[in-house]
Order: sequence, then structure tokens, then C-alpha cells
Amino acid sequence: MRAQTLKKTFTALGLLLCLGTTAGAQSSLFSEQQRKAIGEIVREYLVQNPEVLQEALAELEKRQAEAQRTATLSALRDSKDTLLNAPHSIVAGNPQGDVTLVEFFDYNCGYCKRALADVRGLVKGDPKLRLVMKDFPVLGPDSVEASRVALAVKNQISGDKLFDYHVRLMETRGRVNGEKALALAKEMGLDVARIQKDMESPAILAALQENVALGDKLGLTGTPAFIVGEEIIPGAVGAEPLRRVVAGVRQCGRATC
Repeated sequence: MRAQTLKKTFTALGLLLCLGTTAGAQSSLFSEQQRKAIGEIVREYLVQNPEVLQEALAELEKRQAEAQRTATLSALRDSKDTLLNAPHSIVAGNPQGDVTLVEFFDYNCGYCKRALADVRGLVKGDPKLRLVMKDFPVLGPDSVEASRVALAVKNQISGDKLFDYHVRLMETRGRVNGEKALALAKEMGLDVARIQKDMESPAILAALQENVALGDKLGLTGTPAFIVGEEIIPGAVGAEPLRRVVAGVRQCGRATC
């Protein structure tokens, strides 16, 4: 009953305000005294019923969240092929796996380093899981340089060896930059001169720009960010939440069955 009364009150108020605004271009439907009286009525009602503001704000937040979710789903569907099959991404686990876990990462992200063990555990424990890792260097020039080297490294190695390079670079102590990324490549027996040449190529820049644009389109605000199916999971949430989402997508096509 109270909800219906509130609805009628604010519907009427909205109609009055709308009429007043529409007529404003010619002449107001209400005198100054009438407009003042309407304002006093609204003010008195809100003062006596402040919970109405809380209800309105809660409803606004709910609608904004629904709108954001709709926009995110649309972005995920539009970008599915780039998200899952871009040639510059690191692919680990089972390349033909039935479920793909995507991670956006930064080599200088402490939370990404924390999540590394979880990701490796998931890949090791789930032979049907496909892992796609996308450079998302948001933590400054050092991160950009490290990603440029890592993307150039991909021209020489792939599969488990490339994933091993990624793991070792992620586990590097201190600030990771291009110099450290090159030193690791040299330690692994790669052609450093070729890497230095490749990392300057337009293709490497385009790959990073594509990843950053994709992250922005999906509304990612930091790293790590995981995507499974149509579910975005921000932060180092631990292995179990990721495992549950993977199981849900595998069983019924969505995070929660």
C-alpha cells in the first residue's frame, strides 16, 4: 500500500514538473507562488520520509548495475573472437579445451603475481581447460617495455615454453622492465637481437593497443581480470571461485547453474 502511495505521489509530481518544464518555453503553467508551494510540499514530504531517498538511490544503483551488465554482455559478445583467438595472446593448457579462461595481466602487478599459482594450479588440475593470457600493461612504462619484449619472444617460442617464459618473468623480483625481460630471454637461449628488432615492429604496438582497447571496452579497471564465458571476475580472487565459474560454464554455459 505504501509503495503504491509513493509511486502515485512521485508520478504526479513528475507529471507536474514535466508540464511545467514543457510550458516554460512559452509561459509557466504555475505562478511563482504555486511553484514555491510545490517545492515546499516535496521538501516536507522528504523530510518526514527520508527513507524514500534511500529507496530511490537503491533503485538507481540497481538500474545502473543492470545497464552496466547489459553493456558488458554486449561488449563480450561483440569481442568474443578477439578475446579468445587473437594471435598475439599466450595460450596455455589444452589448446582445444572445452572452456577458456582469459586473464588480463601486468608483469608488475602484485596481485597478478599472487594469482599466478592459482592459474597454474587450475591448468595443471584441469586437462580440458584452455588458458589465454593477454598483456594489459597499465602500471607504467616498465610494464609496457616488458610486454613488448614478451610479445616479441612469442615469435620464437610457443606452447609450454612460452608459458614458462611468462611464469619466470612474472616471478622476477623487483620492478620488471624491458631489460629484465631481455635478460630472461637470453638466459633461455633465445635470439635477443631478433627480439630487440621484433619488439619495435608495428605489429607489437598494434597488439598492445588492441589489448588496451579491449580492456577499456569491457570496463576493466585493473589487473588481474579474469573472463570465463560471459563472466568477468576482477582481482586475485583465489583458485576456488575461478574453478566454480569454469565448472558452471562447462555444465550449463554460465557461471551459476
